[in-house]
Amino acid sequence: MAESVRVLLVDDCEPWRQHVRSILLTRPELRVVAEVADGLEAVQKAQELQPDLILLDIGLPTLNGLKAANRIGKVAPEAGILFLTQNSDKDIEHAALSTGAHGYILKVDAGTELLPAVAGFLGGDKSVSRGSKRAILA
Repeated sequence: MAESVRVLLVDDCEPWRQHVRSILLTRPELRVVAEVADGLEAVQKAQELQPDLILLDIGLPTLNGLKAANRIGKVAPEAGILFLTQNSDKDIEHAALSTGAHGYILKVDAGTELLPAVAGFLGGDKSVSRGSKRAILA
């Protein structure tokens, strides 16, 4: 894929954002266009930048990821959303996916599942973390 995919990275933990950015940088077509630390800022940046993909945490200050995703759907309807969170609660996962998000990945699984989920999104698939499925079955 020659065309670059513009990514907005949203998480309130800066070291975690650095880690995710380092994973994304292994794929030359993925370009992080902005990083923000809260949900309200995520909505503003999504509207301003119209990214292709948003990696969104749920536990964010100002506006949580679920509410941010709903607002982003209105201001940047073409942007895909992949939740990247430590929250393995099945009700939260269901609520997240019901926002129209393309996937739900647990942070603990990011090393193995983030890039396949991004590739799946680019190919039109929905992705749910295997770790999340384990949590649902447990």
